[in-house]
Amino acid sequence: MSKINIHHAKTNLSRLIERAAKGDEVVISRAGKPVARLVPVKAARRRKGLLKNKIKIRPSFYKPLPEEVIAAFEGRTAE
Repeated sequence: MSKINIHHAKTNLSRLIERAAKGDEVVISRAGKPVARLVPVKAARRRKGLLKNKIKIRPSFYKPLPEEVIAAFEGRTAE
């Protein structure tokens, strides 16, 4: 853990953020009293099945696209 005064933090913010991103905790103080802490952000855990039964796909989604839509995707005109 690093303790930094607020003036040093203002002039070296990019470096302090880099240190925090690497895992170092940086405490910023004003008049010798801690006022803020820079810590790395933890990645949120992804949970399997979070959207289960919340998304409905209509059967029409699986039907073939009309020829004019396919032609537009391929950059040609429908015949």
